[in-house]
Order: sequence, then C-alpha cells, then structure tokens
Amino acid sequence: MSVWPDRRRNAAEAIFADEIGIEYGVYGEFRLKSAYQPIFAPRGRSLAPVAVEALIEAQRDARPLAPPVFFDGVPSPDRLFVETMCRMLHLRNFRNIGVEGLDLFFNYNPLVNDHLGRALAEIRLMTRHLGEFDLYPGMLVCEITEQAADDHVLASLVREMRRDGIRIAIDDFGTGHSTEARIALLAPDIVKIDGAWFAEFCRHAAAERFFRPLVSTLHDRGAKVLVEGIEQAVHLRVALDGGVDFLQGYHLARPALAGTIFNEEPLSIEALLGAESKVVPLHQRR
Repeated sequence: MSVWPDRRRNAAEAIFADEIGIEYGVYGEFRLKSAYQPIFAPRGRSLAPVAVEALIEAQRDARPLAPPVFFDGVPSPDRLFVETMCRMLHLRNFRNIGVEGLDLFFNYNPLVNDHLGRALAEIRLMTRHLGEFDLYPGMLVCEITEQAADDHVLASLVREMRRDGIRIAIDDFGTGHSTEARIALLAPDIVKIDGAWFAEFCRHAAAERFFRPLVSTLHDRGAKVLVEGIEQAVHLRVALDGGVDFLQGYHLARPALAGTIFNEEPLSIEALLGAESKVVPLHQRR
C-alpha cells in the first residue's frame, strides 16, 4: 500500500500558525519558515518587482542555518515529507506579501519523489487546492533544480504541470545537468543562469560581448532569461547589456520572511550601477 497519502497528511499536521497568522513548519528540532526573494524585470531606467522566489529559512534554537546545512542533513526517507511541507508553507504564506500581480517561483527536486505516479498525484493535488490560498496556476513558475533525473520522468512531470497552466524554469543553467540538452527536452519558459557561474563569467574583460549571444540563443529557443546571484554592480551591468528578462540577487534585494512589508517601488538602475557593494533594501521588517 502506498504511504504517500499519509506523508501528505503528516506534512499538513506539522504546520502551525503564529499569533499574526504566518504559518511555519516543525521538523524535529527545526522550525521552518517561508522567505521570499524578489525577482525584477527591467522597465526603462528602473527595475520593477514582478515575482518572488520562495525559499526556506530553517531555524534551530531561533537561529537560522545555512540551507545546505539543513537540507543535506535530512535523511533520505524524510526528504519527500520535508519538501512537501516546504511547498505547502510557500503556497499558504504567499498571500501575506500583500502585493497584487506578483508571480511565485518555487523549487522542485525531481529526485525527491522517484515514483512517477505519486509525483503526478502530488502535482494534481497541489493544483486542485490553489484556490484556497488565493492562487491560480498561471501565477506559478516551477524551478526544476539541477539534478540527474530520468528524462522520461522529468518530461512527464513537466507535461502535467504545463497542462495545469504552471510555467517551467530550468534552474542553475551553466552547471551540472542544466544543459542545452535539457532545454531541448523540456522547452522551458524561463532559464535561470546560475549565479556562481555568472559571477565567474563576469570576471572576464569581454563578458558583455560573449554573454549577449548566449541570451539571444535562449530567446531563440522560446525561453526568457533570468540571471540570479546579482551581487555586484558589474553583474547587473553585464546582465542588462546582455538583454536578460529578469534579475535576482542580494545587490537588488535579500530574501525576507513571510509577513515582512513589501516595498513595491521600482529600483533605479542608475543608482544600482553607481554603488559597488550597497544592498538596496526592498523590505522593512514589521
């Protein structure tokens, strides 16, 4: 008998709400909280927030841990449970941003649930309950994380999400399994350029000249391009000169916990390019 329904119910039972209605998860000694990092699009001389990426902040004894420290320590039998809980938290807490018109990017690790039938059922169940969280499929972008997943399984999962109206992004392009072959297989709506790869790329004197053809090639394949890990003015300059569609990184805005006040004001590109290390605050804590 499949244990999937029980694991789904247990994930919901491990979620609680604080005194102002922000939901959090409990996994052993850890408290899991949703954080959202803004994603921007160029609009003339400004960058406008158009989406957020959902991230988990794991806390132990009220202190945050680096995500790899937490996730690498989750035993294999619990990974589906934890990923399900994280996704539920992100969907439930998204309404607390309080801003209309933003899309929601969420991560999906294709290796966590290696049973195709259960994985498809998980997607259908998620889609069926979106209305309860004031969401609809067209707002969602599923980021397929860089993993050596079976191509048939991956293609089936992507086909199911697309049937529901969810858009697909390939994460960490430029590293590992996020290659041109995977783009050809999945035909993503968005390609996310890996931040560490891009930072190293920007060290070269001719970065702008060589990056523009890559962006053009991805556009020709029907994908929009998002550069993550924008941490310096030079990263922003190379990305903008390359004609990318979206940008994300600490130089623009840091992730903020659910319930944080979201500032919708566009960011000045001129100001960002003129500052070498200053992080422009997009949020203020309550």
